[in-house]
Order: sequence, then C-alpha cells, then structure tokens
Amino acid sequence: MPIHPTAIVHPQAQVDPTAVVGPYCVIGADVHIGARTELKANLFIEGPTWIGKDNVLFPYSSIGVASQDKKYAGEYAETRIGDNNTIREFVTINRGTKGGGSLTKIGNSNWIMAYVHIAHDAIVGNHCILGNAVTFAGHVTIEDYANVGAFSGLHQFCRVGRSAIIGGYSGAITQDVLPYSMTVAKREVKTFGANRIGMERRGISSESIEALQTALRLLTRGKLNTTQAIAKIREELPESPELEQLLEFIRTAERGFVK
Repeated sequence: MPIHPTAIVHPQAQVDPTAVVGPYCVIGADVHIGARTELKANLFIEGPTWIGKDNVLFPYSSIGVASQDKKYAGEYAETRIGDNNTIREFVTINRGTKGGGSLTKIGNSNWIMAYVHIAHDAIVGNHCILGNAVTFAGHVTIEDYANVGAFSGLHQFCRVGRSAIIGGYSGAITQDVLPYSMTVAKREVKTFGANRIGMERRGISSESIEALQTALRLLTRGKLNTTQAIAKIREELPESPELEQLLEFIRTAERGFVK
C-alpha cells in the first residue's frame, strides 16, 4: 500500500491497497478510501467518510469534518463521495447533521475547484462543475451536469436544476435555479434563457432545446404568473422528458425560482 511515511492513518481506517496516501495526510477512524484514489498531500479526513474509486484530492482540503451548524451536537453523520471526482486545493466538505438527513453526498465525475465549501447535508449529483470559491450553505441540492461559476453562493435549501449554468460572481442565490437555464447576476440575479451549449453537449435534440427555450421565456419573461405560464407550456409545447423535468422541478420548489 503506497502510504507515505509521514502520513498518519488511524488503525480503524480502511484504505484500498491500490490507493495512494501522500505526505502529511491525516486519515481518521471510520474513513474508507476506494481503489486507485489518490490523496496528493496535506489532506485532513475525518469519519464516518466514504471516498470511492479513482478520485484525486489535491493538497490542503478538509473532508468529513464536523458541521459548522451550531445545532450540531456530535451526533452520527456521514460524508459520502463517489467515483472519478477531482477535488482541488483548500476544498472543505462538512459531514451531515441530524436535522438534514445526517448525510453530505457528492456523486461521480465532478470537478470541484479550489476553495469550494460544501456545507452539511448538501447533495451534489454527477458531472457537476463547481468553480473556484463556490460556497454552498447547508441543505443545498445540485443536480446532474450543473455548472456553478466562481465566487457564487447558494442559500440554505436552494436547488440548482439539472444542466443549469450559473455565471461567475453571481453573488448570493436565494431561490432555486431552473433546470437547463442560464442564470447570472448583473445588477441582480436573473435567468437569461436556456443553457443551449450545455444541452447540445448532453445530446438533447434541437426540438427539445427550442421547447425549453420557449418554456423558460414564458416562465421568466412572459409577464405571466407561474400558473398561467405552466398552463401555456402544457397547451402549446410538445412533451419531452426535459420539459417534464422542468415542470416537476417547479412543482417541488419551496423557495420559488429565479426569474
């Protein structure tokens, strides 16, 4: 097992024989590290934490540490990270709390840049890109293929929908960000239509992209309330899985959504 002699690995940690633990890493009890995962150097990981296969974690990150929620009282809570993730320097990922399901979860194939903070009970899906210094408060949910630009922050309980993109320096996002949308802050946070490039890369048909563009225009700029906009979408636009995902996201939005 390639563990550097300066690393400190708790006897109760479980490290796959093919994993790499670099210099000055500190691995606590009940930490599970999967095959071929590489810890570059100077990482601090507390359990209970599961890190899957083929991840690369860069120096000075802190994973699985206690929540910064003042209600957290040391109860059992987990951090779970999937496979094929890249986690860059100075990233902090806090474990869950009893009030949020006791789990912070990162999926597969995510690109998490330097200084990102992922707070307690946050859920990040698969194939997401989180820019430098992105900050998630507790209970945030990020769906698959979302792209959050640098120095943007998500308020507690906010969601970012599938294949949405948030521009860099968008400040504090206090409402849900619609799936497939392009959202950015100029003077204020607004949605500016569909994330066409992202959808094309996902192989979504041009017909579905046009329908989503029309739906997003009705929802955010059509001078209709949400009920009226949804009725018009149902009446005028062809059905598609992507459109249904958009409408279901709105149906389950508890904080409202960015217009």
